[in-house]
Amino acid sequence: MHETLETTVVEFDAETGVGHVTLDRPESLNALSRQLRTDLVESLRLLEAQNDDAEGVALRAVVLDGADGNFCAGADVTEFSDESSAGTAERDHFRFLREFPVPIVAKIGGYCLGGGLETALSCDFRIAHEEARLGFPEVDLGLFPGAGGVQLLSRLATPSVAMELAMTGEHVSGERAAELGFVDRVYGDDLDDAVDEFAETIASKPPLAIQAIKDAARTAAHTGLEEGIAADQTRFEVLLASEDHAEGARAFAEDEYQPEFLGR
Repeated sequence: MHETLETTVVEFDAETGVGHVTLDRPESLNALSRQLRTDLVESLRLLEAQNDDAEGVALRAVVLDGADGNFCAGADVTEFSDESSAGTAERDHFRFLREFPVPIVAKIGGYCLGGGLETALSCDFRIAHEEARLGFPEVDLGLFPGAGGVQLLSRLATPSVAMELAMTGEHVSGERAAELGFVDRVYGDDLDDAVDEFAETIASKPPLAIQAIKDAARTAAHTGLEEGIAADQTRFEVLLASEDHAEGARAFAEDEYQPEFLGR
């Protein structure tokens, strides 16, 4: 599958189960216009629709990146005066990313600023080039990260790290972001291959278990320990009855058996 929307490019590899969405406004460093936000949501919906005719789960993982070496330089400031009237579900692509059932890997190169960083923080994993530039420059416009950037960064790193980036407006490198805890892995010129390998590894695992793990991690960020454990026990019971578990158990018992995980 290969689809080109107005501001995104969508690809799906049926062999690996990995979808790929590219933010495609290179002339503005992939700044988040209303159209781009809408297209990003539509791109993910197109990928999720690959499950419709599948015998189980076709889409296993998604890689999100930006065209021409930049992830996303932030919001399109030319649209700021219209922001108050742009409150549709498509406008809030951040929540759509967080609630998407399939793991999303943000591949970060070049600039990843403001709303671009909030977009990356809304993904499940952030893998960056060592020389990428990440930050929250909104303070210099008399603003602050309005889509939850301080909240998300406080949970991934620390509140003081979130405040420092938001208060100073300074950019940090991908390498420094990894040291601070909000980038998971960092690479040099082998970034593309490393991200592909990581996404394909996740995609090769039983998809229902992967989705349950993502859901459990989201629960952990919003509930108490005992409530989270109770929810995990329910998820475990569901997986225990799945065909994928039977496949995995057979492969564990029979060394030469190659399991086929369909997401059932």
